[in-house]
Amino acid sequence: MKQSIIHIALVVRDYDEAIDFYTKKLNFELIEDTYQPEQDKRWVVVSPPGSSGTTILLARASKPIQKEFIGNQAGGRVFLFLNSDDFWRDYNDMISKGIEFVREPKEADYGTVAVFKDLYGNLWDLLELKADHPLAKRNK
Repeated sequence: MKQSIIHIALVVRDYDEAIDFYTKKLNFELIEDTYQPEQDKRWVVVSPPGSSGTTILLARASKPIQKEFIGNQAGGRVFLFLNSDDFWRDYNDMISKGIEFVREPKEADYGTVAVFKDLYGNLWDLLELKADHPLAKRNK
């Protein structure tokens, strides 16, 4: 049996502002932006550059309860983990684009990591896994 997670839904306030942030500040690729008239919503999918794994579905909040979770989908914990093949290149690029880091870079047993906020306040790890980490080996 082989299964995989295709998308992670990220609740956003507005499609266009989210697309702008992810494509211009994080350099993600816009994979799909399709209007779905029967539901009056868009199917918007973004992905980190060069990634062939899980993508992010930018899902506009459509109900009041959904709006309450914009920027806090994980209750204040780090929610998403962006692995890089060059931590310092991406960290410096993100700093130059105004990305707010809430935890400075540090070396950990598994690699280099820093925590940043997306445009709504969700916390992300930017990390570069060490070559001997099981996930780094798996993704080669």
